Parts: sequence; structure tokens; C-alpha cells
Amino acid sequence: MPRHPEAAPHTPLRNALSATLVALACLLTPCGALAAWATFGLADTGRYVSTVAPLATDPAVRDAVAAAVSDEVVRELNLAPEPEPEPEANPIPDPDPDPDPDPATVSAHPTLAPFVHDAIRSFTRTEAFRTAWEAGNRAVHDAVLHALRDDTAPRGPVTVDLAPVIAQVRHHLVADRMPFADRIPVEHTEVAVVPAGELAGLRKGYHVLDTAAFWLPLTAVVLAVTGIAVAACRRRALTATGLGTALGGALLALAVALGRRLTLADLPERLHRPAAAAVYDALTATLRTASWLLLALGLTVALASWLTTRRPHRPQPLTHPTPSPTPTPVDAPAPSPRTGV
Repeated sequence: MPRHPEAAPHTPLRNALSATLVALACLLTPCGALAAWATFGLADTGRYVSTVAPLATDPAVRDAVAAAVSDEVVRELNLAPEPEPEPEANPIPDPDPDPDPDPATVSAHPTLAPFVHDAIRSFTRTEAFRTAWEAGNRAVHDAVLHALRDDTAPRGPVTVDLAPVIAQVRHHLVADRMPFADRIPVEHTEVAVVPAGELAGLRKGYHVLDTAAFWLPLTAVVLAVTGIAVAACRRRALTATGLGTALGGALLALAVALGRRLTLADLPERLHRPAAAAVYDALTATLRTASWLLLALGLTVALASWLTTRRPHRPQPLTHPTPSPTPTPVDAPAPSPRTGV
């Protein structure tokens, strides 16, 4: 069928518009996946707790928690005031008194540090620690999420009350019949988890991600469909969309791997890097799955479109023209006997 002569000049314009729309759609696809992961994965308390709960059995995480808690306990013991000795009858003055001793460098209980560390490390292997780990993560996540969502929350650091966590741990230890477990005091202890100076920036970032998680994927789909619809060759546009989606998935996976490397490199203590790596891998597992799905889906669509375009055409059988029949000669009429003709 002959092409309309006025349609040819519009073909380059349609191809340029289609390429622009498809490129924007492929660019927004990984960004939308990242925003959706942050909003519907990290910002959901149930999903977050179910993600980090298995980390309570990770050896690196347990060692990091035991080291941090034991260091804090020993520091508190070192800072605790020792009982003052009774005054002597004739005290001898110190020839070189220290006017301002640093309590952090004074080890008042040097022999207790190994025992405290061993005791806490043994506790991390119990069911009570897993209960405390899950309850603590839930309490911290609820507090941070409430501060990010509520714009009318009072200004100041985000704090968590550890009394409910201590109560759950004590109840679990009493059920295990641990001696003196019922004497563990349950006091309201406020622990700051987010500084006041960082709360405003985190709140703005959360609102941006919450909005982008809905609009970016929708915009990417609309742009991709429109770009394919206005293309002069829709199969070619569909192939380009598939390849662009696969490229976006690959870049997203690369960004996750690069973010892991940078996160671990910024940690000041190298001993905590295995624990941080375990936490990072657990939190980004869904994002990595989404990146591989985008890669597989894009390649599948592009390959299917390319195979459909390159499908060989069946050759039509050659038809030889049928020769026209030779007309049969008509015999001349016999001469009439009367005329002799």
C-alpha cells in the first residue's frame, strides 16, 4: 500500500519525540523503584522489624552488640565514684596532685571488663536477646517514623524509652527461671536516636520520598506508553524501552553495591564493619531483587520484540503464467453447388 506523501516529513519528529519520552521513562524507572523501596519497605514498621529480626542470630551483629554494650557498662563503672577512704589523723599531702583527672582514662574496675564482656556475649545467644533486639528495633522505628511524619512534633532529639524493652526482657528471663530476674528494675530510660539538628532535613527528605514513591513509577509508565504509541516504528520503540529498562535495573544494582562499599568505608571502627554489612544487606535485599527484576523484564521485552521484528517471512510460491489457449481455426464454408463459389 503506498505511503501517504504528507506522512513522511513527520516521521523524524515522531521518532525524536518517542526517543525523548522513552529515555525519560527509562531514567525514572530506577528512581521510582528506589523511592518505593524507601517508602513502602523501610518506612513500614512491620516489614522493617521482620527484615532485621533474623539479624539477632548473626554472629557479627551479636559480637558488635556485645562489644558496644560491654564498653558502655565498663565506662559507667569507671565513671562511678569510689567510696572515699576515712580521713587519716595526720594526712600526708600529695607532692604532685592532679588538679583535673580525666575519669574516662581512669580504670576503676579493670578486672571486671572481661567478665562483663563474656556475660553480655553469652546473653546475646539467648532467646531473651532476640526478644530485646526485636522490641528495641520496633521502638526505635516507631519513634523515628512518628517524628518524620508528624510536622507538629516538638523540636528536639528523637528519644526512645527503653522501659518496655526492659520489661519484655525481664518477663522472658523470669519465664526461663533465671535467678534474681524478677529484681531487674524497670525504669524509664530515654535514649536519643536522632539528633535534633538532623531531624528537619530527614523530615523533608521523607516527604519528598513519600511523594516520589507514587508519582515516579506512574509517570514512568505513562511516558513509556506514550513514547511507544507516537513512534513511527512501535516495535523498535518497544525494543528500546526494554533495553532502557534493563540498563536502569543494572545501574540500580550497581548503585546498591557502590552504596554498600561507601557505607562500610565511612565506619570509623573496622571491627563493626561485618555487622554493618549484614544490616545493609538485609535492608537492601528487596531493592536488589527489584533491580534484577527490572533487568530481566527489560531484556525479555527487548528480546521478544526483536525476535518478532526479525521473524523470517515465508517465501511465496512462484506462479508461472498459464499460456492462453491457441484459438482453433474455423474451417471455411463449402462452396454452394448453385453458384459454384
